Amino acid sequence: MNAPTEGQLALAGALARGGSRGEGEIAHVAASVYTSAERFAAEQAGIFASVPLVIAPSALLPEPNMAIPHDGFGKPLLVARDKAGQAHVFLNVCRHRGTRLVEGCDPVKGGRLVCPYHAWTYALDGRLIGLPRPDTFPGLDKGEYGLKRLPTHEAGGLIWFSFAEGADFAEAETLARDFEAFDLAGQHLFRRRTHRVQANWKLIMDAFLEGYHIQRLHADTIAPFFKDGVSTADTIGPHQRSAVGREAALAALSSSDWATLRAAITYTYQMFPGTVLVVSPDYINLMVLMPQSEGCVLVEDFMLIPEPPASERALAHWERSWELLDGGVFASEDFRACELGQQGLASGAIERVTLGTLELGIRHFHDAVNTRIR
Repeated sequence: MNAPTEGQLALAGALARGGSRGEGEIAHVAASVYTSAERFAAEQAGIFASVPLVIAPSALLPEPNMAIPHDGFGKPLLVARDKAGQAHVFLNVCRHRGTRLVEGCDPVKGGRLVCPYHAWTYALDGRLIGLPRPDTFPGLDKGEYGLKRLPTHEAGGLIWFSFAEGADFAEAETLARDFEAFDLAGQHLFRRRTHRVQANWKLIMDAFLEGYHIQRLHADTIAPFFKDGVSTADTIGPHQRSAVGREAALAALSSSDWATLRAAITYTYQMFPGTVLVVSPDYINLMVLMPQSEGCVLVEDFMLIPEPPASERALAHWERSWELLDGGVFASEDFRACELGQQGLASGAIERVTLGTLELGIRHFHDAVNTRIR
């Protein structure tokens, strides 16, 4: 097991001392930031078109010479791993006549990508390696007709990309040091599912930036696991990191042994602008948010486990965990609450939402959003 970072140990130490008890003052967020089409357009231009975004876990492409189409961010993309193992995010468009290169949404394997229209052929590193009747393209330099590659960076078990040239992935590297402690890059992708949630994307992030709702909203699912929970949080630039433990396990929370701490603490990372990583003691959930409009967001949920199930019993165990979390906690509870929130906010009944001292991570997140669209 990899060693924890100083920040992870600091959060564990804060939990051992009783966690955060809710300090500060009431804060507010304008209701219009969730319902305004103009605000949504500004966020798309100022944030999603310019900052690094997580697109998938490394485990989505566990082998070289794999690729998978991805349409969630408004353009046809192709996430690929070449024969050398390097990850790339390309525009999924043939450089000949602009045809979509790979159809569908399932992974493809092999060392070549062949356009369905005229069979221009590309390697998984994006190079154009062949075309029919090359004699009819006099002077064409194949080196200038590779797939359009977007800035891409793989670190700590996550694949990041950006629509902006010159993107800075320094924060991805900083976060990667934490993720290496969880061996995120070594996990097995057990299941993935995309949810269409009729709510503003920020409402989803809000839900994972506070634990105030757990005992009420999740009363029939995960609340008993956190009945006597203590929590604390900090920030890494615009990103937030939180930890939840149990008061009954104070001795474990005081341990210096990472395996002991991992068994007692659930860590959650809210990566700006729209990614959530929930690291439970025995599995990991990654959620990637892809805003579609001011009132709709796609959320792709990935469940990662230490290794492929080795028996029917193990498979049944992980299936139960998947359905509890993805179908129950996330879809039926968190996402449904966000949809109800969107309906209420769109009515104009309130001009602002009110945040208590256990919800101030939400205010910090909205401050980060505001900074990047002004």
